[in-house]
Amino acid sequence: MMRCRTCLLPFLLLLLLLPGCAPSLPDVRPDRLAFPPLVFHVPQVETIELPNGIRLYLKEDPELPLVQVTAMLDAGSIGDPADKTGLGGLFAAALRTGGAGDTTPDVLDRTLERLAADLSVATDTYATTFDLSLQADDLEAGMGILADLLRRPAFAPERLELARKQVIEGIRRQNDEPEAIASRTLSRAIYGDHPLGRTPTVATVSAIRRDDLIDFHRRYFHPNNLWLAISGDFDRTALLALIERTLGDWPRAAFAPQAVPAVAASPAPMVLVGQKDVPQTTVLIGELGIDKSAPDLHAVRVMNFILGGGGFNSRLMREVRSNRGLAYSVYSYFQVGRRLPGPFIAGCETKSASTIEVVRLLRRLMAEMREVPVAAGELALARESLVNSFVFGFTDSHEVVSQLLRLDFYGYPAGYLETYRDRVAAVTAEDVLAAARERLHPDRQVVILVGDVSAFETAPADLGLPVKPIPTEE
Repeated sequence: MMRCRTCLLPFLLLLLLLPGCAPSLPDVRPDRLAFPPLVFHVPQVETIELPNGIRLYLKEDPELPLVQVTAMLDAGSIGDPADKTGLGGLFAAALRTGGAGDTTPDVLDRTLERLAADLSVATDTYATTFDLSLQADDLEAGMGILADLLRRPAFAPERLELARKQVIEGIRRQNDEPEAIASRTLSRAIYGDHPLGRTPTVATVSAIRRDDLIDFHRRYFHPNNLWLAISGDFDRTALLALIERTLGDWPRAAFAPQAVPAVAASPAPMVLVGQKDVPQTTVLIGELGIDKSAPDLHAVRVMNFILGGGGFNSRLMREVRSNRGLAYSVYSYFQVGRRLPGPFIAGCETKSASTIEVVRLLRRLMAEMREVPVAAGELALARESLVNSFVFGFTDSHEVVSQLLRLDFYGYPAGYLETYRDRVAAVTAEDVLAAARERLHPDRQVVILVGDVSAFETAPADLGLPVKPIPTEE
């Protein structure tokens, strides 16, 4: 055994000497690495306007044997009559499931299933949108179905009633979740009886008739009110010929665009409290925000990233969660309105006994954004994060083509995408401070609290605002 240990000594000495013989490596730290500047160009999309007014957005992508189609019409729930709130949503459900042309609902469903095609219809505030995804070899059949739904929906009565029952059941369950109560209450508080503040009720959905759906379709479904985005594995010449066969003979029509009623000024500040026997309080704080034409739009985006939109890099997350452990998630955002100002919302969930403390903290952090310029490091991180994340909106061909369609649909200025990064990168600390002073008003915001009021550490009135209960019928 002694001889074996003696034999190992030269070998061990050699191992000890080898590192000294190796060439020394540079001391490389990740924060000292240098990279060439990121060069990014917005992908090109072909745009065509057909003789009957259809606007086409095309992008060929043969990577996969699939085609995706998005169709948008300028007709949404903004036009729902007050006594028939929910018309737009019921319209979309009944249109998708109610058959089209000579095709019954059951046959239409079976055909889509056989084609392994995914087709959905949705109506939001300003638009009705169709999304179709299918194999490239089935594009002709898919376009035939889409054309029938656009031009000749059947609104089968039995499918309409089924859709109505589903909507009503959802309304009856809308108070199950505190978050739903808080969100609905905040919208009503900010927008009042404006269409943006209304939500469907059993009475308004029950009042909708099939003739209302037919009238909605008759007024707004015209080729010169249609935007069509198509991407994927298609031959351009063959596709244009297919569109001509299915939609080319659809005649242009004169029609009145949907009216978009103006939004009133921000409501008076108040605290709205809803009783719910749960261990956590849902907290929402909000006010009227901005639309896409706001001159300080990019400064607002940077400001909100620093406040509560930047995840763990935001002040709200750092102070409310990391430093004080008062909430698991806390956030803020400006829902930038496409045609009318959207809301600003800050929110979180916290244990009942810290409810008022959290509200005070959120309001204080917003006030600080208005009072002191942001630090250089915060500003740089916010700008770089927004600029770098921008490119991820262009990783999918259909995201590219449909995004460009929406920019034109909503009237964004020319060059909006091309100048976005430069505009964000140019935001200064003074711009952020000005945006905070113009857009954040913690003393004039509406506060929504849904939770076990008896467990709050102090009364909501201690926040210094009028307190009102959330009506139970909502």
